[in-house]
Amino acid sequence: MDNKNKKRKGLKNKEIIFCYYFANTQSVELSAIKAGYRKNPLVTGQGLLYREDIKAKIKELMNSQKELYSSLATAGYQRLAFSSVSDAVSLLFMDSPDKKTLENMDLYMVSEIRKPRDGAMEIKFFDRIKALEKLCQLSSGDESKNMGLLSALNMGAENLSRGDDEYGV
Repeated sequence: MDNKNKKRKGLKNKEIIFCYYFANTQSVELSAIKAGYRKNPLVTGQGLLYREDIKAKIKELMNSQKELYSSLATAGYQRLAFSSVSDAVSLLFMDSPDKKTLENMDLYMVSEIRKPRDGAMEIKFFDRIKALEKLCQLSSGDESKNMGLLSALNMGAENLSRGDDEYGV
């Protein structure tokens, strides 16, 4: 029995690595190179993308990423909506904070810090109301209102599962 007629028993390590890189970069050639396919990586990567088991793995990974990004976005918006500004206010009253002090401060809510020529410090914060609105949109499940990144990931996964050629294959 030759190699082409053998049944595959799962993906090889290189193929799994290719899938991970492709799910993250959408670059066929880069994914093949990173997976260790040095000879004709573009052609090899394109060949891999035609296989159903590879497409299924990439779709699975992209769906997992979509869930992860949604969770990360939700956590970030929760932090913006509910975190304290006390460290930022404390910063206003410090003359010359050292690096260690700054690294230990929670400045997640800060969108901008400026120190004009007069020596005063200006701190702008992210909008809590907008963060709450985004949380409501994310929890409603209304994809048309969700973040563009999540929608793009979903569309990419759907296109990949249909075998569309929008990703350089």
